[in-house]
Amino acid sequence: MSINRSASTLVDVPRGLAGVVVTDTEIGDVRGTEGFYHYRQYSAVDLARTRGFEDVWHLLAYGELPDAERRAAFLAETAAARRLPAEVRAALPAVAAASRASGPLAGARTALSLLGAAQGFRPVYDIDAGRRRADAVAACAAVPTLLTALYRLGRGQEPVEPRDDLSYAANYLYMVTGEEPDERRARAVEQYLISTIDHGFNASTFTARVIASTGADVAACLVGALGALSGPLHGGAPSRALDTLDAIGTPDRIDGWIRERVLAGDRIMGFGHAIYRTEDPRSRMLREIAEGFGGPRVSFAVEVERRVEAILAELKPGRELHTNVEFYAGVVMELCGLPREMFTPTFAAARVVGWSANVLEQAADSKIIRPVARYVGPPPPAAVPAMG
Repeated sequence: MSINRSASTLVDVPRGLAGVVVTDTEIGDVRGTEGFYHYRQYSAVDLARTRGFEDVWHLLAYGELPDAERRAAFLAETAAARRLPAEVRAALPAVAAASRASGPLAGARTALSLLGAAQGFRPVYDIDAGRRRADAVAACAAVPTLLTALYRLGRGQEPVEPRDDLSYAANYLYMVTGEEPDERRARAVEQYLISTIDHGFNASTFTARVIASTGADVAACLVGALGALSGPLHGGAPSRALDTLDAIGTPDRIDGWIRERVLAGDRIMGFGHAIYRTEDPRSRMLREIAEGFGGPRVSFAVEVERRVEAILAELKPGRELHTNVEFYAGVVMELCGLPREMFTPTFAAARVVGWSANVLEQAADSKIIRPVARYVGPPPPAAVPAMG
């Protein structure tokens, strides 16, 4: 933090630190009133449309898009890092068994902590920028392997070993399903992954940076971010957006279902965003991807979106509510063969790259993040009461 005030000079801040600038960043920005966000200097949606996941990963890790030579080297580096240390592989069945009820994302917190210990990750405070980046790349590359192994073990299936010849996205789908995906589905998932790599100072990103400011190792920072993502106010909405489509069921029920929810003041999952006041650019791109697949599910989702906006305009004039990334993300992931319990883990498989970039940026600043709180409890007594 660049602001340091004594308790006597505290100023009022909004709940949740909404709108409070806490640092400078070169990683990217979200411009909510414009419906635009970017990674470094590039439109994130344009990157998703035109580049591969590894290219954007390189941009976040090294600050520039790779040329052909650097891309080949980075592909080789990240592919090699997908394979887990023997100690971690041996522990995964027990981790999966312990987290079966809560799912692979919960198990990944334990597994990622173990990975950091097995790989010998050291506090970022004690290592140079090159070693920090190497640790971050190794952790990011291993996260999809951890998530998919825990998912399969939780279902009584053997984990699928990663392949060096598949891209990050194709390899992820392969490790989930056990089957090599077709190019169309792999590309659709890749575009979703790219679109969710980073998105401003959300709760999990800020958590990762707070931990990084203490000088902790990369794995500790990412475990903290995963913990923040596990909260229902932050993660999990893609599957809940599909639950909305399931609850409506058929086209003839759309209007009645929506009207009932709007009049009751209930939240409609997959709609609205804390930052965007226009259409979420990620949702627009994912809708186009879904429409490219076509089919009854997609047509139904598009009609639900249309009617939600129309009914809101009628019942709540002046209140704009558009689909967010989760609405069509769930549709696209379902079309590509991902089970609902892997929707949020898939998001994490992308966002870990953004978290890592923020960890590396924060690690370059040796100042620990240490805000203060205003005490509002009972005033202290003149003396501590004696025992009766």
